[in-house]
Amino acid sequence: MISFNIISATAYLWGETMIIQLKGKVTYPITLDASVWIFDDRKVIFEEAFIAREEEEKEDKAKKAAQLFDQELYFKTKIKPPVNKTLNRYEKEQALTHSFVMPISDFINNAEVEDDATKAILKTNSDDVVITIDQLINAYILFAVDGQPVKVDGPVHLFFGDGSNKTDPITGVKEITIT
Repeated sequence: MISFNIISATAYLWGETMIIQLKGKVTYPITLDASVWIFDDRKVIFEEAFIAREEEEKEDKAKKAAQLFDQELYFKTKIKPPVNKTLNRYEKEQALTHSFVMPISDFINNAEVEDDATKAILKTNSDDVVITIDQLINAYILFAVDGQPVKVDGPVHLFFGDGSNKTDPITGVKEITIT
């Protein structure tokens, strides 16, 4: 009951629903609530998300393979960060001034996509957009602009992990269906 009240209060303060359905060829359909991600330690500052990706591309293949192996071991053994921790003063300032994205990979992994799935259909405010599963797994979801929820073409925007649509994201994403 307490977590419902916190989520309801957050959604109320942010002014509109930021719910995204993840369904289709998954073992566990998931309802994502982007309004609570501002408290999540996995969020990434928008500008830093693509800088990290560009630097990774410059590394040689052997180093990259070793890094991915180490990273996979780390994430398999690491306990996910708490979502409702208290923010310190610096984090509060960051939350109120930066734009944030959330890597979608953890949510996709938790939903357990079926082996025969190849595409994802993103239902937006205007039409449906079809992308590959790999594009979806590596994507970021923009949920806050300058510390505020996405108001223009919300509830969220989707950016490919390689930054190829950084200037033209998929906007108004309301539902993700794995096919």
